[in-house]
Amino acid sequence: MPDAPASTPAGSKKKKAKKASKGGGGGSNVFDQFSQKQVAEFKEGFQFMDRDKDGIVGRGDIRATADDVGVSINDAQIDQMLADCPASINFTQLMNMFGTRQQGGATDEDDVIVAAFNAFADENGQIDCDNIKTALMTFGEKYTEKDVNNFFSLVPVEDNKVPAKYCGDMLTGKLKEDDD
Repeated sequence: MPDAPASTPAGSKKKKAKKASKGGGGGSNVFDQFSQKQVAEFKEGFQFMDRDKDGIVGRGDIRATADDVGVSINDAQIDQMLADCPASINFTQLMNMFGTRQQGGATDEDDVIVAAFNAFADENGQIDCDNIKTALMTFGEKYTEKDVNNFFSLVPVEDNKVPAKYCGDMLTGKLKEDDD
């Protein structure tokens, strides 16, 4: 009779051991820093950027991705992007870069928002409305037509373009500070 209750704790110990090993390791696994949904979104973005499907995002992949989403980018900007990573940019390296950025704290999040809008901007700091609409409705947390229209109602649109700086300032709270 005493043997029957002993089997229940053994089963519980196995479950606890699995959980501890998954989250353990002192945070050395960059994938533990993100939710499964975030990792899936990063993977989707990586696969979109890896145009030649070799598992590495290189110069040609960055150029093709920028061209596809209508972003004007020069060779120096591509060189800087590639220099941000100490090795070839495979999915794990990309996750490590995101993990490093995330550890920077809240101010880093503002920089990421500004950089995201600047990535869509042309040399004059303007974002083509059709390009940003496509991106918002296609990648990450996908926006609906209503969400996109709401966004455009909040920003100044002129000649089917919106200013990247205004978008970044609006989302980082800098517009409110300027109004006071």
